[in-house]
Amino acid sequence: MSEMPSDRGSATPVDDDSATTAAADGGGAAESSDSPTEPDRPVASGEGRARDVVVPIALYKRITAYSTLTAVVSVVLGFVMLDAATLQVSLTRRFVVGVFGAVGFVPPETFLTALFSVLGLGLIAFGAGVYVLGSRFRAAGMTGGNGNSQDDDAEQ
Repeated sequence: MSEMPSDRGSATPVDDDSATTAAADGGGAAESSDSPTEPDRPVASGEGRARDVVVPIALYKRITAYSTLTAVVSVVLGFVMLDAATLQVSLTRRFVVGVFGAVGFVPPETFLTALFSVLGLGLIAFGAGVYVLGSRFRAAGMTGGNGNSQDDDAEQ
């Protein structure tokens, strides 16, 4: 996304190549020419470096494995709930109706649709939140936004 030069107070026109290069660098053309290059400056993909939590590698592996597992299971279960909300012949919906029928209570169809919809969207949001929070953790040698410390050595 390129800005018009008048928005920055500059009288010089900006061509598409320099705007593309500036956008790829993570800043505007004025920033790249006026400020010195900082090696630890966050880039577009790693702007949240200040929020990262550095932990030992063993803990990092556990957090990554369990948070990813929890996120995937939550999202899949969320879509199963959405499927039960939209299909009247879903196995999940039949099971819930059967359980309620066994105790003598038959819930209305609109109640079940609303219940499954809210549960499905809630599980998907929960899974996304767990994945986002789990991705904040880094091991001691990981400094980049993508988790690959080999890329950071080439930049410095």
